[in-house]
Amino acid sequence: MFRRDHRVTGRTQPPDTINNASPSNQLSRREFLNQTAAGVAAATVAGAALGSSIGHAAESSANMIGIQIGSISFVDEGVEQVLELLQERGAVNTVFLTTFTYGRGLGGRQVPGQPFPDHGKQESDERIFHGGNYAAPHPEFYQKTPLKQTRAPDHGDLDIVAAVLPAASQRGTLCLFHPGVRAFWTGLAADLCTSYDIDGILFFNERNGPLLNALGASHAQSIASSRVTCFCEFHQKAASERGISFDRAREGYRKLDQFVQNALADKRPGDGYFVEFWRLLVEYPEIMLWDRLFDEGKHQVLAEVNAAVKSVRKDLQVGFHIEHVNSFNPIFRATRRYDDLAQKADFLKVVVYNNCGGERYAHFIQNVGSTVFRDVPKDELLRLNNHLLNYETEAALDALPTAGLSPDYVARETKRALAGVQGKCKIYPGIDIGIPTGRNSRKASAADTYATTFAALKAGAQGVMLSRKYSEMRLANLEAAGRAAREVSKQ
Repeated sequence: MFRRDHRVTGRTQPPDTINNASPSNQLSRREFLNQTAAGVAAATVAGAALGSSIGHAAESSANMIGIQIGSISFVDEGVEQVLELLQERGAVNTVFLTTFTYGRGLGGRQVPGQPFPDHGKQESDERIFHGGNYAAPHPEFYQKTPLKQTRAPDHGDLDIVAAVLPAASQRGTLCLFHPGVRAFWTGLAADLCTSYDIDGILFFNERNGPLLNALGASHAQSIASSRVTCFCEFHQKAASERGISFDRAREGYRKLDQFVQNALADKRPGDGYFVEFWRLLVEYPEIMLWDRLFDEGKHQVLAEVNAAVKSVRKDLQVGFHIEHVNSFNPIFRATRRYDDLAQKADFLKVVVYNNCGGERYAHFIQNVGSTVFRDVPKDELLRLNNHLLNYETEAALDALPTAGLSPDYVARETKRALAGVQGKCKIYPGIDIGIPTGRNSRKASAADTYATTFAALKAGAQGVMLSRKYSEMRLANLEAAGRAAREVSKQ
């Protein structure tokens, strides 16, 4: 099976307002970007497997070895050349091709300020990168959404799926209750699955709920408690249907904002930070209910995307990306059940990025240690959190960014996911290859890539996803992943 992966990311530029049937359904592309800024939403498509006509084919892995890759790599380096290199050096048998993104995490060349890898053009595309749909949108699938003009202008009329698919086959905060937004995701999924001979999609959505956003309880965000959630008419309607008071929720988040701002200003409550935070949740249970409402909307979108794909063809595969905060935040973990997600997916890509993981974990501890747990020394807070997460061998806080996370972390998180899904879907851990980090933070060596790929597959994963994108990977790391995959297959 040649798997092609299309990512849908939520960052959009200009026009003003796109009209739908009524004024209440108007949604601008700028609003689309602004409302998704708290996270990433992405859809990826998987196509036919790379064939076995070259080089290491006899030694190829029995597992799914996928790689995330954007259109720019095929434009810069050539379709045939890239596919051959991925198969021969990385043992890659599944291409996850970014098709819809406005973010540089999945699209474009290396992000500005980071060294270029040893392939592709050695110049930034920062001034020309725009983003959008890198496939050719088919209008009949977007009748119910105001988001119609999303074609990426970066490569002219190039349809990246049509360009890559034949060659590979020959080788073998948007409101989640806005009807136009939901229609866009399902329309996009149906379009990709109907218009191209692919094997499925991988859907990304890295947006956190309003409670965690208010506390900065993630690795990848600042603390912005004053603009954490949506109170639009669609959100209010969903809340009313569930008996949740909009006025109480809004007042609760206003008081939560005040608590966070006081904490950041080092204004300690008389009973301490944690007690004051817990008192807020007791007095305003609507804070938690509004947060759960966000999660409900997010999971409904996942279910609708699954249904849209399966309505095209039952055997198409649907996968979901499980964001990195799942590795750090026990509160986030409590809101995500693997057995529930497994009911909506054929596979889960669980992020276990180890090299950037140290830097990200340290940032998470700094964030939560600045608000709810401000009374706790941060090194002690890390030790407590490690106990809660069942991490035994990770570095101390001051060494985390340079040490990264261990292969043992990769194995533990893989095993936890496998146990959680109870055999109802497959687990493909996301392997960190060259994801940018700070100047003094750990960089992914070939040895790191080998050790983590080996750890994930030995832990029982049915495959791995080489991440984030090929355009920031060094070839030695890609080769190390391929070597690990082949060696595990021989055992």
